[in-house]
Amino acid sequence: MSSGIFSIGVSGLNAAQLGLLATNHNIVNANTPGYTRQRTVQATNVALMSGAGAIGQGVHVQTIERLYSSFVTQQLNTAQSRVSQLDAFYSQIRQIDNLLADSSAGLSPALQDFFSGVQQVASNPSLLPARQALISSAQTLAERFHAMTTRLSEIRNEVNSRVTSAVSDINSYASLIADLNQRIIVSQAGSGQPANDLLDRRDLLINELNQLVQVTTVTNSDGSFNVFIGTGQPLVLGTTAQQLAAIPSADDPTKIVVGLKLANGTLELPESLITGGQLGGLISFRAGSLDTVQNNLGRLAASLSLTFNAQLGLGQDLTGRIAGDSGFVGDLFSITTATPLSILPNVRNTGSGSLSATFSPPVAPNPPNFAGNFYTEQMPSDYKIAFGPGAGDYTVTRLSDNAQVAAGNGIGTISFDGIDLNITALGNNGDSFVLKPYADAAQSLSVNASIATDPRLIAAAGPVGVTPDIANTGAFTISQGVVGIGYSTANVPANLQLSATDLQGVPGTWTAVYSDGSQVTGTGNIALANGSANLTGFGFDNMYFTVAGTPPAAGTDTFVIDRNTNGIQDGRNALLLANLQTQSTMDGGTANYQAAYGRLVADNGIRTREVKVQLDAQTVVLQQAQATREALSGVNLDEEAANLLKYQQAYQAAAKTIEIGNSLFQTILSLR
Repeated sequence: MSSGIFSIGVSGLNAAQLGLLATNHNIVNANTPGYTRQRTVQATNVALMSGAGAIGQGVHVQTIERLYSSFVTQQLNTAQSRVSQLDAFYSQIRQIDNLLADSSAGLSPALQDFFSGVQQVASNPSLLPARQALISSAQTLAERFHAMTTRLSEIRNEVNSRVTSAVSDINSYASLIADLNQRIIVSQAGSGQPANDLLDRRDLLINELNQLVQVTTVTNSDGSFNVFIGTGQPLVLGTTAQQLAAIPSADDPTKIVVGLKLANGTLELPESLITGGQLGGLISFRAGSLDTVQNNLGRLAASLSLTFNAQLGLGQDLTGRIAGDSGFVGDLFSITTATPLSILPNVRNTGSGSLSATFSPPVAPNPPNFAGNFYTEQMPSDYKIAFGPGAGDYTVTRLSDNAQVAAGNGIGTISFDGIDLNITALGNNGDSFVLKPYADAAQSLSVNASIATDPRLIAAAGPVGVTPDIANTGAFTISQGVVGIGYSTANVPANLQLSATDLQGVPGTWTAVYSDGSQVTGTGNIALANGSANLTGFGFDNMYFTVAGTPPAAGTDTFVIDRNTNGIQDGRNALLLANLQTQSTMDGGTANYQAAYGRLVADNGIRTREVKVQLDAQTVVLQQAQATREALSGVNLDEEAANLLKYQQAYQAAAKTIEIGNSLFQTILSLR
């Protein structure tokens, strides 16, 4: 009997001792990151059967287990990955939001100042100080474009650097996890018991890895983890760590992307596979916000340059020169409109395809009266030109929405979204190119050096004018006229005679417009009436003149159409330039410069706000997941203090049992 008492007491001492050790381990690791509370799992020893029944043989500790739930841990990792992604996204996009919306550093004040300068020239075309102020405001506007583009480029470089750093950290974590897998396998195989502290360490590494990129894990039968990213790309397989690489994109070498190192090279991973964590946030920011803003800014610079220059070229400068005259300067802004736009070949191309692209001229006002204004049809996007599947076939895809905007076969020029693409040599099937039309547009915007040094060259006046004879007796008037692209003064001066029924002397082929909207094209005399409709205007050689009033009752009145000889006080073209500020010059003739920029600011601001709201909400989700884990796996010092007392009392009780057994044994011996 005393032998049984001793063995049971010793088993109790051992169980209580292990309980004390586990409790003490919990207490000292209460503040250890990633630590999971442990407890002993006790079970009774096999009973001894006797005639009196089963006699208990004490207790043993089956294992020391972690209070751990894989589901709670997965929820925590997912929440952590999402918060890290949103935090990385928000930290970048708010920089752009501050840049665009800044009341002094943003583009809106510079645009307003520029057009205020244009209006001053329109009001005082002969004043050189007004012209110089316009040039100064144009230079300030160009510098503002440069400053904003430079800041966006700095942000892009920062993103590339952070992607490289994140990939390096991911590789370090993968190696550490693979090493822990090896240690866990050895430890658990040798003892048959879970390696709790090693498992905690691995879980912590998985959580920290999720802060960089979202991963999924699969537990193997030997206790090791397989770790995957994306849609199943392996990062850790048991004790082997795969390595990622930060490499230039095959499509765009200026963009650092993520590749998976393989035995035969590095496989570039599609950006859509990189989700969650800082890496996912940086990549989604670059694709969804940074590229969009930079393309919009470049498009605005290109549209401003194209439309303003087109209208400026229809004027007359202070020296009397017009388009076609030696020394006439029809461009205030210089930009990459005459040189090929950026086209990047894929590094894996096998053919010798050759492509170039330029901006299409802006859509001109409608003839014959040139109503409306110049506008562009550009879209803020990059484009991918892919060859195949048939020989010589190619397609053009707008990358902002993955819409196919053009397709063709063979060499030649094709136009889309305000861009003229010229294919001079075909690529092989499977070859591709990326067209980045706005990559350098804002940065390359500058003021024409000739105009900058000589303000007289600003073509503020109209190129032609109409002079009525002072002896005219009727109330008929002919406007000073407007001109369109390709106008010619070869047929002026033109001497017009007006009778009671028609207008004579209009050279060449003319188009007459009547009050009912009808148009008549012809040569010779222009009838003042077409049925019940009266003549409202006429045009020839891409020049148009409106008419009003009554002709002379008898005889003829005369008018002379000639090149403008009074351009010093004439601000007609400057007024048309000023009107561009409020006219629909962008988005296919649906938005003006300020509206397009305002939409960019608003869209980016809304996106910034959305990300901030999502970040705040997801942070709450993360805190709830952390609280759930702490409730299950965290160390409560009050609870552990109670456990200390419990196991202390159990230890003392077991020792008392041994003491009683010893006393009984001595009593039995004394009976002899």
